[in-house]
Amino acid sequence: MSFYRSPLSISAFNAKFEAQKIAFAPISFQVARCLLKFNLLQLISDSGNNGSSLKQLAQQTTLSEYAVGVLVDMGLSMGLLYLNDENYVLDKIGHFLLHDDMAKTNLNFTHDVCYQGLFELEASLIEGKPKGLASLGDWQTIYPGLSQLPEEIKKSWFEFDHYYSDHAFESLLPLIFQAKPKHIVDVGGNTGKWALACTGFDNQVKVTIMDLPGQLQVAMENAKAAGVSARISPFVTDLLDESKPFCKHGDLYWMSQFLDCFSETEILSILKRAASVMTPNSELCILETFWDRQPFEAGAYCVNATSLYFTAIANGNSRMYHSKTLLKLISQAGLFVDEDIDNIGLGHTLLRCKLKP
Repeated sequence: MSFYRSPLSISAFNAKFEAQKIAFAPISFQVARCLLKFNLLQLISDSGNNGSSLKQLAQQTTLSEYAVGVLVDMGLSMGLLYLNDENYVLDKIGHFLLHDDMAKTNLNFTHDVCYQGLFELEASLIEGKPKGLASLGDWQTIYPGLSQLPEEIKKSWFEFDHYYSDHAFESLLPLIFQAKPKHIVDVGGNTGKWALACTGFDNQVKVTIMDLPGQLQVAMENAKAAGVSARISPFVTDLLDESKPFCKHGDLYWMSQFLDCFSETEILSILKRAASVMTPNSELCILETFWDRQPFEAGAYCVNATSLYFTAIANGNSRMYHSKTLLKLISQAGLFVDEDIDNIGLGHTLLRCKLKP
């Protein structure tokens, strides 16, 4: 990682402008969302280099000229658009906001899941609790409530979660099945996407999913629909409850985008319990997006921003970690990293762990 190692090469004048962008960032965000929602960016894109006039845009939408005007004029200031005479033309940033799947996924997640709750970030930082979660429901953490979220919010949450993991599956599956595991324990398996991918890759493997009852109900419905319910089993547990048993007899224990959902103390407890049921022949595979392992600054930006979702919304005490933090906890749990692979999918790292001799 070469970025974040020196001051930005930027003039004081431009730095002051960047500060104003931050001050008005919530407004910019909502303008971008509305430009997409009301199809204005698409209409302007369709007009090509000639662009569209304010009157033309208003005629093609349900909005008044006034409403279109305040949106597209701010779009100019945000660098989404530029003017050709009096016509609005799509610029490069607007192009990627319109066409880039990652930008759309992040934007929907931020708006539907995080936006209202982030007003309580200050209180969350002070109290160490997800004070913004009340905007979504009455739970101590978001995880028991995932299956109960309103459909649009649930859709944005799972699309965000799956977008990053799904991009890693193709390159991960051959790595995971190198040792030909017969029984995989998917810790925190959520809706079962990884379990389904494993059963699709190897027609003999069996997978046990450890998770909360709400997530397991969805996972088993998905397994049944895929015709593999005979090879996917549920293991109901609350991984924050140290008194709950940990699934035994796994050849490979799998934790994907999972440990970032917990504090360092909780991670150590989970890793110790996993280690207690492992044998010298089994392994623990951890897939995470560490902010210090990102190949591009844009990735580090997204990962660090996601930490604040955990602070204000998810649980109040976890984050996207620096790799050194997790490596330290792995060692404290009585494990060692046998293989460390970066740049999987969209900036993931795979840590293959075994019991210390």
